[in-house]
Amino acid sequence: MHLVTYLHAALAARLTELRHEAERGDSPVPTAVIIFGLVAAAIAVTGLVMARATNWMESVPTAP
Repeated sequence: MHLVTYLHAALAARLTELRHEAERGDSPVPTAVIIFGLVAAAIAVTGLVMARATNWMESVPTAP
């Protein structure tokens, strides 16, 4: 329970610090959109590789 209390206090302190800073940089929305796009591309590539590997393994002849 001490860990949860510590994490809550640390998060609250960090959020308070972020609210008081005047220049925080770029909005997190574009970063989230870029990350979502990269994850979608990775899922698509993984699906293509898996489909091709499955097709290739099915085309390998088996021993008689």
